[in-house]
Amino acid sequence: MAAPAERMKMMRQRRRARGLRELRLVVADPRSRAVRRRVAKQVAGLDLDRERDALKWIESVSEFDADATR
Repeated sequence: MAAPAERMKMMRQRRRARGLRELRLVVADPRSRAVRRRVAKQVAGLDLDRERDALKWIESVSEFDADATR
């Protein structure tokens, strides 16, 4: 049996052959109390009217795109 590093290399090659690429993301841990406080502070600072306008725009665009695929 191949070593773990060699198996990973072979798996990546198979995925690349299928047009796939591995992507790793590092994100803030939502279980962390410090992260939750930081997010809450940022959310509290949002402008409600601007956020509402952004959501309306997103909804209108998504409806437009949904019609185009039918």
